[in-house]
Amino acid sequence: MTLIETFILALKAVWTHKLRSALTLLGMIIGVMAVVVVVSLIEGFNVYVDEKIVGIGSKSFTVFRFDVFKDFKDTDALMAAQRRNKNLSLGDFEYLRAHSMLTADLGAKATPTTSQIKRGMQTLEDVPVDGATANIADIENAQVEDGRYFTESENNNTARVAYIGAGIAEKLLPPGAALGAELMIAGIPFRVIGIAVAKGAVFGMPQDTFITIPLKTYARNFGPLIRQRALYFVGTAKVDAQFADAVEEVRFLMRTRRGLAASEKDTFGILTPDAITGLRDRIFGPIFIVAIAVPSIALIVGGIVIMNIMLVSVTERTKEIGIRRALGARRKDILKQFLVEAIVLSMLGGAIGVFGAWGTGQVVTALVFPTYLSIAAIVAAVSSSSVVGLLSGIFPAWKAARLNPIEALRME
Repeated sequence: MTLIETFILALKAVWTHKLRSALTLLGMIIGVMAVVVVVSLIEGFNVYVDEKIVGIGSKSFTVFRFDVFKDFKDTDALMAAQRRNKNLSLGDFEYLRAHSMLTADLGAKATPTTSQIKRGMQTLEDVPVDGATANIADIENAQVEDGRYFTESENNNTARVAYIGAGIAEKLLPPGAALGAELMIAGIPFRVIGIAVAKGAVFGMPQDTFITIPLKTYARNFGPLIRQRALYFVGTAKVDAQFADAVEEVRFLMRTRRGLAASEKDTFGILTPDAITGLRDRIFGPIFIVAIAVPSIALIVGGIVIMNIMLVSVTERTKEIGIRRALGARRKDILKQFLVEAIVLSMLGGAIGVFGAWGTGQVVTALVFPTYLSIAAIVAAVSSSSVVGLLSGIFPAWKAARLNPIEALRME
């Protein structure tokens, strides 16, 4: 008997007992679906982080008041850092720009403050408003849908101009007439000069509800660049191959600026894309293993269910096995028939589980978080379900093949 004939027989056996087959597949479907959904969520997050790193420049670095890895590890470390680390200042910014030889461009930003935004009778509450130097647009690869980013001259003159997210424009400004419109930000009038490309939402948080104004305008209208309006710097290296050297140069200049001795700790932090990726891998590595291991239990349960049903099937079809043996079927033919039937059951469950995971991923992507269903995950899911089916079918198939044809023919 050929493999194709065996496969057709297996499909007929599955179709003959549709309800039983569906219930048998349920455990496999849930197991595969759970594993694939978890993989697509984690891969989606990894892709999102990588895209963000590319978006702000894979060779850019950020100087903060605190070291995000060392100063936030516990309460004592944070309190010590708060006493030790001074706020970054525009003086630090100008010093770095004047003395750095390996940095191509260095920009400054301030942490956003939530403000009320008003136009006419329409109002938006708690909108993040931040300040930035003009060159941040180039450093962070700002994507402008309409209009432009503000200029260095507008920053130096503390001009009241605003670069806004697409969500602000959609909610408050008339289509086609947003540029030049006036918005009241915390009761202060600002003129809209540019609108960013829409980015959607991530983790259910909108990415298009923000306003960026010139840094000096921000400081003049919202207060000193300290505490909740803390200043930080973003820089790029002149040459990618010298990125690490550029970071170390900035570190040396900051230590020199603050008069730190060789034995003293840094009173600031520098964050690089490699550090972000490393942190992501350290956090999600163990989570990934656990998240895959737990749903995999459902695959094992599904395999046990398939083995149980196949044993029942062998018992029910004892007479059929005896007739086939009497007509010349060999033991390996019987073995192959039941093995293929178990594999077909598992593969069907795996395929349905993958489609279910894809549908779930689409819903999650639309409502909460971008997911990514890779070909490797699909192949791994279907392959693992096939292996589970093979392992689950070995004993029932062996039992069927070992039946004595004479005894089998006597069975009623």
